[in-house]
Amino acid sequence: MTEPEDVGAVQPHPSEPTPRPEPAELDQPVDPPAAPSPAIPEPSQPDQSTDPPALFSLSDREPTLSPAVSDRSSDTAPADLLAMEPNADDLDPIEPSAEAGDELDAASTATASPTGPGSEDDAEADPASSASQTRPAAEGGFEPEPTSSAPSDGPDAVDEIDLESAGSGSGLGPATAVLTKSPVAAKPALRSRLLGRLDRLTVASAPEPAAVEPVERLREGPPRDRWLSWVVTAVIVALGFGIRLVGLGDPSNIVFDETYYAKDAWSLLQQGYEGTWQEGANQALAEGDASGLESSPAFIVHPQVGKWLIAVGEAIFGMNSFGWRFSALVFGSLMIGLTVRLGRRLSRSTLIGALAGLLVTVDGLNFVMSRIGLLDVFQAFFILAGVSCLVADRDFFRHRLADRIEAGGGRDLGGQSGGFIFRPWQLGAGLAFGLACGTKWNSVYAIAVFGLLTVAWSVSARRLAGARRRRWSALWLDGLPAFVSTVLLAAAVYLASWASWMATAGGYGRQWGADHPDERSVQLFGRTLASLWRYHVDIYNFHTGDYMANVTHTYSSNPWGWFVLARPIGFDAKNGIAAGADGCPDGGQECLRVISCTGTPLLWWLAALAALVGLVWWLAGADWRFGVTSLGILATWLPWLTAGSRPLFFFYAITFEPFLMIGLAMFLGVIMGPARPDKRRQQGTIMVGAIVGLIMLDFAFIYPILSDQVMLRSHWIWRMWFPGWI
Repeated sequence: MTEPEDVGAVQPHPSEPTPRPEPAELDQPVDPPAAPSPAIPEPSQPDQSTDPPALFSLSDREPTLSPAVSDRSSDTAPADLLAMEPNADDLDPIEPSAEAGDELDAASTATASPTGPGSEDDAEADPASSASQTRPAAEGGFEPEPTSSAPSDGPDAVDEIDLESAGSGSGLGPATAVLTKSPVAAKPALRSRLLGRLDRLTVASAPEPAAVEPVERLREGPPRDRWLSWVVTAVIVALGFGIRLVGLGDPSNIVFDETYYAKDAWSLLQQGYEGTWQEGANQALAEGDASGLESSPAFIVHPQVGKWLIAVGEAIFGMNSFGWRFSALVFGSLMIGLTVRLGRRLSRSTLIGALAGLLVTVDGLNFVMSRIGLLDVFQAFFILAGVSCLVADRDFFRHRLADRIEAGGGRDLGGQSGGFIFRPWQLGAGLAFGLACGTKWNSVYAIAVFGLLTVAWSVSARRLAGARRRRWSALWLDGLPAFVSTVLLAAAVYLASWASWMATAGGYGRQWGADHPDERSVQLFGRTLASLWRYHVDIYNFHTGDYMANVTHTYSSNPWGWFVLARPIGFDAKNGIAAGADGCPDGGQECLRVISCTGTPLLWWLAALAALVGLVWWLAGADWRFGVTSLGILATWLPWLTAGSRPLFFFYAITFEPFLMIGLAMFLGVIMGPARPDKRRQQGTIMVGAIVGLIMLDFAFIYPILSDQVMLRSHWIWRMWFPGWI
């Protein structure tokens, strides 16, 4: 069988001359229009996309490097299910809670974040909150969100779901959800029918408990096992960091679009702006020579935050493969920790939060993206951090409303608005979202979706607190400050991320204002800001113009297929390793090494199913928490459907991967059931344990193709289950 040459291909910089192809060199950029070696299928058009290339050829099932995608193009494309004891005699459809109905009406969703003012352990930081939080956290699986017979404003009230604690102590599990009838009319029939169908699959009714007061509902939050939860988080993060650290510097050469980001980062360290590099710089870097940097500016199409973070690793460890990948390792591991915290807050269970973090730990997509010097893992981290802050803000705001009710001595606000409340978590969200946009522009969709959502949560919270008609005062009491704290602050952070470009004189387009003093923008904003604006116009035109609309790529994938891993992408391949050489076993069969960017198959297929169920459950009004995961996925995935004909790639899914895993963890919590020593719990735990065990075995099975391991060619074929994976 003819072995294809390894052709590393990275799209040439728009402002630079097109490099000549250098066959058999994995780390050299190759002109996309150049014809590939005979064994590599030739794309219908030159491959010049926005992000990584593809690495496998369909000919003879051989791993190869397809023409790489240039990241000189951009990505501007733009409560559970109430696990309860089954009751064969009572399968009436369960109605959404009053809170769930409010949240849905207001377009809602919700929770988790790092510590800080009003953090997830708000009750501990605030004695008043702690004193009135009477319901202990349950132990075990996934605890449903409590509700009560809160003041009703009229016919839009609904049947309500309440909680009966299943235990106390560490808070590592679920509580029992029960149905209480409200004396007011139910929600529309469609929602009831949807809930009824879901109910027959997942839940059954239980005895009616006493009504829960508004203050108690407002006090609801994550488990109160603060220190234990942080130990659990640290252990899982350390596990993820450790398995990602092994072999981080392999291969030692530039991989894929590291040819842009690694070199841009080094240029930022040396010059404060992105410069051009001499021809052959990639090979020189593999040999430890970083002298190929030139002072002439390079046209780049992504902001600087991610590249500055890559530069931190290079500043510590030098301009080598370990250095330019180290920051991705750190942020990919920290993303595991954020997933634990957000999952814990949403599920009200440290166990479920830990499960979500473990699932991210053994996901092939997160593993690969944490070991390569690209921007996407930083973008995903900051989006997740921003959402986590807003979900923490939801709990913080409700606790403050409860404080005001108690201070007034009444059962609720009595028709008053509750006044303005300073919300520091929103400042954290603004900072995180600004850094996300400073990494890649398409982060703006998450700001829009969750910014509106936090206002909807505010309206719902004031209604629950008894503001009645004055709940709509949240539009200005909460909406305007939220706009300042998130949107305007994010814009300021984004502008600040260009500080080094503005402080130097040599960056691309930096002197445009000086060269066009009569332009209106120069007269209004000054030379520096006008030059920056003009640069952004050029970047936008590049992304939306004919150039990007007409290019193709062998490994371009339809966003609809991302959830089922229809078309993963390869980042590196080395074929034809002779038996007995480079770690290849003796015996006659040749070996190869590849880096395939793919998710853990069983994990992603189950997560896709859980995401669909969670979306239906949220839209049916049963639980706001599945709205957080659903909107986290939709806000970062739907915009790609409007991208037109430009090439898209599976690894963009890293931005919604944490939300996908949290949704699956909550779904597994439903299967696990309430923390009671009975057969239902035992069977659920065994089933979930078996599922998680199979996922971990699946990750171990695909590990060699994720980590550039030497393997026999036949062993590589074993892991290529479908033609689209090659």
